[in-house]
Amino acid sequence: MIFQHRSINFANMRKVLLIAFLMLTSLRVSSQVKGVVLGSEAKDKKEPIWGAKIKLLNAERGVLSEEDGTFEIILPRALPDTLVISALGFVSDTIIVARKDRFAAFNITLFSDQLLPEVIIQAKQNGHGILRLKILHVENIGSDELRKAACCNLSESFETNASVDVNITDAVSGAKKIQMMGLDGVYTQLQFENIPYLRGLESSFGLNSMPGTWIESMQITKGTGNVVNGYESMAGLVNIELKKPESMEKIYLNAYTNRFGRAELNFNSGYSLGKKWSSGLFAHASTTPFAFDENNDGFRDFTNGTNFAIFNRYKYQGKKVAAQLGWNAYWDNKVGGQMGATATHESNTYLVTLDSRHIDVFAKTGFFLKKSLHSFGVVYNVKYQTLTADFGPRRFEGTEKRAYVNTIYDGIIGTSTHKFKLGSSFVYSDIVQCVDSLDDNRLEIVPGIYGEYTYTGSRLSAVIGARADYHNLFGLQASPRVHLKFILTEYSDLRATTGKGWRVPNYLIDNISLLASSRTWVAPDTIQPEISWNIGGSFSQKIKLFKNAHSFNIDFYHTRFENQLIVDRDVDINSVVFTSLNGESYSNSLQVELEINAGKQLVLRGAYKWLDVKATYGGELQQKVMIPEHRGLLNISYTSKNKRWLYDVTGSIYGEARLPIAQLPGGSTTTDETSQVYPIINAQITHVFHNWEFYIGGENLTNYTQRNPIIDAANPFSNEFDATRIWAPVMRMNIYAGFRFSLAQAKKT
Repeated sequence: MIFQHRSINFANMRKVLLIAFLMLTSLRVSSQVKGVVLGSEAKDKKEPIWGAKIKLLNAERGVLSEEDGTFEIILPRALPDTLVISALGFVSDTIIVARKDRFAAFNITLFSDQLLPEVIIQAKQNGHGILRLKILHVENIGSDELRKAACCNLSESFETNASVDVNITDAVSGAKKIQMMGLDGVYTQLQFENIPYLRGLESSFGLNSMPGTWIESMQITKGTGNVVNGYESMAGLVNIELKKPESMEKIYLNAYTNRFGRAELNFNSGYSLGKKWSSGLFAHASTTPFAFDENNDGFRDFTNGTNFAIFNRYKYQGKKVAAQLGWNAYWDNKVGGQMGATATHESNTYLVTLDSRHIDVFAKTGFFLKKSLHSFGVVYNVKYQTLTADFGPRRFEGTEKRAYVNTIYDGIIGTSTHKFKLGSSFVYSDIVQCVDSLDDNRLEIVPGIYGEYTYTGSRLSAVIGARADYHNLFGLQASPRVHLKFILTEYSDLRATTGKGWRVPNYLIDNISLLASSRTWVAPDTIQPEISWNIGGSFSQKIKLFKNAHSFNIDFYHTRFENQLIVDRDVDINSVVFTSLNGESYSNSLQVELEINAGKQLVLRGAYKWLDVKATYGGELQQKVMIPEHRGLLNISYTSKNKRWLYDVTGSIYGEARLPIAQLPGGSTTTDETSQVYPIINAQITHVFHNWEFYIGGENLTNYTQRNPIIDAANPFSNEFDATRIWAPVMRMNIYAGFRFSLAQAKKT
């Protein structure tokens, strides 16, 4: 199939959109009700309830309230029905909903049941799916989905996900990077509970720093996100939610080992410090002591070394104030390169070393104002990072100091139908770094302000926002964004989004893996902000068939760059040239996903993704290198009737990708212009026994590896040496095993 890039005829587009709008508004849709759930524990004092359960008895469907207490629920065609509202610690309430209440808004107050016996209401959310109440297209990955794989660290948490790709950057350092919509991970904003994460010196190796056992859930947003989260969301946003002190396990222990000798130990503990305080402690240690060279090229198939990480957080929950604070530290030390090369290696051996050290502290404070559904919050984060990396004779050294503050005022205009957010942010980044004879030291100071308005209608909802940031080096930058959601039918939603994102590139750390070759680097003449516009949309459909709920999702996003730092590996066979964009650069991403629940025990999810990612290299518009044009994924999950056995199989197939030209020994050049199509199969079996889970699994069960991943591996100091032309796994089949033990906290009454 051949896809051609054509200019858009906006006149015809307006006609098409008008016709589509008329067709959509003519559809018969089931009505809905919305509202807000408040809790009252004292006279004349009400606060929003997060996680209240709202259920229609006859229709047998329900939702949970959002953080601000709001909810939306689709009404059945058969009315009247009984709406039950319940929450832990409050007396339940019921409302009879009739046809006259279609598109109504309810203000519901639940009263404390401290004098009554404790009632616990539990609701289970799917481990994977699109969050229907969100106006933006948000894909949720829950803890159940994460347990389908070993999930030893963040880079291994996307194995069953089609939206995010994780790629090996070179064959000697073990570094991994994520991709969204075919764009490098630097264009995806990563956050830890809405705090910027893995920025700067962490961007290349930081994915290994967070164990998967710490993660409670992840939310993936494609395209530009909300302006509240910052200006750097160009391809998408990944928000990581860690386990919360008040709900996490009192004791959680996870141990893992694999056939290559890698061993990991994770320990989590949540505990109460009184009526208002709680704390969570997370610890991680891992080691890979043994070296393997199964492809016999003289280089280790993966790095050896150790990793230690500790994270401690505290939470305060008062009547008028809520607060969180904590700290995170890790040390990652890796050794790779030729077999037998050590830190005291001789000059004729090629050694790879990595020493990354990190510490940061964070705090969040929230104040509930007297005016209902109005609040004010402040987020703080301070980080110190050092990184030293050797790739044979080449060395990278860097130090980063970073500070971040974000203030948010959240409120409503009249009713919860109209919400707004106003705020300001401040970023301070001081980076000192050098590679060979190149250096790129910079001090960035970026204050910003933003505003966002949210309208939640019966069918149409919208988020309209804008922010303005002043960069001390590049001046004022504006970032407008618009997100729309339209309820087509009872089970189908249509979303659209457009907006601008920008970032300041860091060509040294962003491309550090390219040091694993003999090519010289040609620095850019000037550094300018990268600016992109993103437009796209999605269609989500819930399907009820044979008493089971299924889902179908399709999305398409187009990202176009006004300015971009181009990494050209074709213009000079002996160099990597960094230059500003002179021409076009864009990404088209299409993804189709179908999930089938074949009964309560068997779930099948299949996805297909098409990527058209091109940029101008040397005056010619070409497909970017190392990006497969097609990818398919199939995940099969089966749970036994007694829920003691869980079986998971994930198969992925990767299409062809354009490869950069490289020089071979003897003076010739590579003739393979594209990579091969190859499959990857992972599987895991889990047995649950009381508080224990035992698992065994395999990765790359097809045993597929790239032949000769390193060019001229026998002469690592030659002009032809290149370990960056990687498009498939280097490691052969991996078998692993482990266990999880959990002990829940005592429940409060």
